[in-house]
Amino acid sequence: MRNTHNTSDGAADSLRQEDDPIDDLDSRLNQTFESVQGLLKGRSFPGKVLLSRRPEPFDHSGIYGSPRAYARSLSQNDAGSSRQSDKPPEEQHPTSSFTASNRDESKSKPSVCTTNTSGESQKTVVGARVTDSARMMKFKRELSAPTVTLEKLRDLAWSGVPPDMRPNVWRLLLGYAPPNSDRREGVLRRKRLEYLDYVAQYYDVPETERSDDEANMLRQIAVDCPRTVPDVTFFQQAAVQKSLERILYTWAIRHPASGYVQGINDLVTPFLVVFLSEHLEGSIDSWSASNLSKEKISNVEADCYWCLSKLLDGMQDHYTFAQPGIQRLVFKFKELVRRIDEPVSTHMEEQGLEYLQFAFRWFNCLLIREIPFNLVTRLWDTYLAEGDALPDFLVYIAASLLLTWSDKIQKLDFPGIVMFLQHLPTHNWTDQELEMVLSRAFMWHTMFNSAPSHLAS
Repeated sequence: MRNTHNTSDGAADSLRQEDDPIDDLDSRLNQTFESVQGLLKGRSFPGKVLLSRRPEPFDHSGIYGSPRAYARSLSQNDAGSSRQSDKPPEEQHPTSSFTASNRDESKSKPSVCTTNTSGESQKTVVGARVTDSARMMKFKRELSAPTVTLEKLRDLAWSGVPPDMRPNVWRLLLGYAPPNSDRREGVLRRKRLEYLDYVAQYYDVPETERSDDEANMLRQIAVDCPRTVPDVTFFQQAAVQKSLERILYTWAIRHPASGYVQGINDLVTPFLVVFLSEHLEGSIDSWSASNLSKEKISNVEADCYWCLSKLLDGMQDHYTFAQPGIQRLVFKFKELVRRIDEPVSTHMEEQGLEYLQFAFRWFNCLLIREIPFNLVTRLWDTYLAEGDALPDFLVYIAASLLLTWSDKIQKLDFPGIVMFLQHLPTHNWTDQELEMVLSRAFMWHTMFNSAPSHLAS
């Protein structure tokens, strides 16, 4: 995880008093922050972040029933060419010299169409890096290589993975499947048999052989499974809930430091949908787990178990006693919001709102409950591409999500804010709104990662 460095207010003041190049750096950063404020008001993106729209979206008619447009991803070369949005000259604003880049300065960046402040039709900037067909060819070329180059795959996956390639890409990004194609099938076979052994050893045992703690944990899991993604009928099927129960209980027994914590049940669902998509066709609303053989269900469960294990290996202190990892993220989240949008931060503070009152669930469930379920797998493409840096980047995604409604929040009192943040109006969101959130998060992360002393930790 990337760390930021502390800088006290006194030290910052003394730096500004000196007549040296740091004054110029602060000036440029202040201009950047002003531009970010402008972004939140729908004016313009700071610097050289190019916004465009994909003319040929991926076909997402498979799992979720209707195709959705994805925003075109851009290479670093695109980001290096400064372009204004498609606005009349009188509406254009000067921008700072910000240039987006990732941790290794090569990641593709999402870009989306923007909406003007009057709510008129969306405007886009023309400037496509590649066609979607070419992008899919890059995925196919990388996945068919004798040894997959994971960094290249991460760069591609960050801006979204074609649905039919997602199962293989996710297994590789999480380190569950080895990059070497000759070893891959054998490793997956061995790990799936290993999962079956765990189920037989821990789950398929008489109730009398469980300890009191194990019995209580199983009962809690059995209560939570029917509550998981209640608005998607597929997850109400008895066979699906039984698979979810087996995965969660086996994982909890194998990870005694944390055990089962409410919220982990949500984290299994994206894996379950993605790996089932290899065996079930059409919309998820028409899926039936009873159509699958016992072997296929077992393989899907095993893949979910191992991928969940890999995901949580990098954030186990999020689910240990008192969940210190999540508390740390909430603190960073609060500070980031204050740095980016002080008016909304001040208003929330004046209303007596504690960030834990809403952000705990956001981080505990990795925002799964805050957006429509059909967008979750797209969000998780970016999550898994981030790898070990996910917890750090998650703070920026949360800030971007919250500040989508900056103006709205500043008009609400305490009860209104709490109610609003617990029921975000995202039910009609499409990929474009999600890509906007990711774009802002990437931009802010790049800004603060380049100047960590401007973000207290």
